[in-house]
Amino acid sequence: MDGFLKKFFPEVYKRMKEDTKISNYCKFDSQLLTSFTSSMYIAGLVASFVASWITKKFGRKPTILGGGAAFLIGSALGGAAFNVYMVILGRILLGVGVGFANQAVPLYLSEMAPPRYRGGINNGFQFSLGVGALLANLINFGTEKIKGGWGWRVSLALAAVPASILTLGALFLPETPNSLIQRSKDYGKAELMLQRVRGTNDVQAELDDLVKASSLAKTINDPFKKILQRKYRPQLVMAIAIPFFQQVTGINVIGFYAPVLFRAIGLGVSASLLSVVVIGVVSTGSTFISMLIVDKLGRRVLFLVGGIQMLVSQIMVGGIMAAELGDHGGVSKVYAFLVLLLICVYVAGFGWSWGPLGWLVPSEIFPLEIRSAGQSITVAVNFIFTFIVAQTVLSMLCHLKSGIFFFFGGWVVLMTAFVYYLLPETKSMPIEQMDRVWKEHWFWKRIVVEEPSNPKMETA
Repeated sequence: MDGFLKKFFPEVYKRMKEDTKISNYCKFDSQLLTSFTSSMYIAGLVASFVASWITKKFGRKPTILGGGAAFLIGSALGGAAFNVYMVILGRILLGVGVGFANQAVPLYLSEMAPPRYRGGINNGFQFSLGVGALLANLINFGTEKIKGGWGWRVSLALAAVPASILTLGALFLPETPNSLIQRSKDYGKAELMLQRVRGTNDVQAELDDLVKASSLAKTINDPFKKILQRKYRPQLVMAIAIPFFQQVTGINVIGFYAPVLFRAIGLGVSASLLSVVVIGVVSTGSTFISMLIVDKLGRRVLFLVGGIQMLVSQIMVGGIMAAELGDHGGVSKVYAFLVLLLICVYVAGFGWSWGPLGWLVPSEIFPLEIRSAGQSITVAVNFIFTFIVAQTVLSMLCHLKSGIFFFFGGWVVLMTAFVYYLLPETKSMPIEQMDRVWKEHWFWKRIVVEEPSNPKMETA
C-alpha cells in the first residue's frame, strides 16, 4: 500500500513513483523491506527450539496457547506502529507465534487423527493457512481503499482476531494421548482420551503401541543426538529435505511478493491486490481438494502431479516475462491475464502437493522418542530457508529478472525426482508403526536394518 510504503519505506515509494530509469524488476529491491518480511522467520526459527522443549515437557496444548499469546501482542504492536522498528518488533512476535504453532499443531493433529483420516485432517492445517491468507488478502484489498492512507493499520491489527480464536480455542483442547503417556504414568486417563477421540472402547492395541513408544522415549535423554543414529537416517533426511524443497518451489515469490510482481508487469495497486485474492481462492480450493483425496490417492501421487504442474507453469511464466516484459513499461492486458492464469495453475499445484504435504509427511514419520526433536528440525529448516528466500528474492528478481522462474523450476525437477526415488508411501500406516515403511523401501531398508550382532563362539 502506498501509505505503508510512504511511512516506513520512503525510498522504495520514491523509486516506484518517480524513478523512470530503474528496471521494473528492481523497483522493490530493498533490504529494509525484505527485513520486514523475513524477520518473522528468524524469530520463528529460534522460537521453534524453545517450543520443542515446551511441547515435550508440558504438552502440545500449552505450546499452542503460547503461540496464540505471541500472535496477539505482535498484531497489537503492528497496528499501533509509529516507526519501522516497532513494525519489525511486532513482526518478530508474530514469528514467535508461528514458531510455536508450527511446532505443536501438526503434531497435535497427527497424534489425534485416526490413521485412515490422518492425511486429510493434517492437511486441514495447510487449508487453514490458505483460508487465513485469503482473508488477509481480502482485508488488504478493502483497507487499501480507506482514504487517508491508514488502512494498513487495520490490516495489521486485525491479525488479533484469529490470534484470539487460537488462544481461546486452545483453552478447550484436550491433550493428546501420546503426550499424556509421555509426561506421566496415568495410562487410564490416556486410555479414556483415546476412546473418546477414536469413538470406540476397543483401543487396547493402539494404547499398547503408545505405551511401548513412550517407554522407549523416556530412555532418551538427548533426542537431538538420538536422531543422528543410523536407524533414524531416513527421518532425519526427510526432516531436512522436505521443508527445504517446500521453500525452493518458489512459492514465496508468489506468497510474499505477488502484489510486487503484478505491479512490476504494469497492474495498478487495486488490480494487483485483487489478483492476489484470486490466487488465494485457487490456493485454498486446491488445498481443500488435497484434504479430500490425500488418504485415497496417497502422498506420492500428489507430490508427483503437483511437481509436474508447477514446473510447466513456471517455465511458461518465465518465457512470457522474458519475451514481453522489458526493463521499462508493462505488458499488454492479455499477457498480464495469462501470467495470472499460469500463476493460478502453479499455486494449485503447490496447494495439493508441497503445501500441505510438506507439513503432513514430516509430522507423521517420527517415532515418539524423537518426534519433538524431528518436528523442531523440520520447522527450523523451513524457517531458515523461508528467511533466505524472503531476504534474497527481490534482489534475485532484480538480477535474474525472468530467469528467477527458471531457477526455481530447476529445483522443482530435483524435488520431484527425490520424491519418486526416496519417499515411501505413508498413507493409512499407524503413526507408531511407521518404521515399517522404511524397512520395506528399496533404498532405506539397507540403512535402517540393524546389523546382527556376532554370536559368541561356543567352546568345545
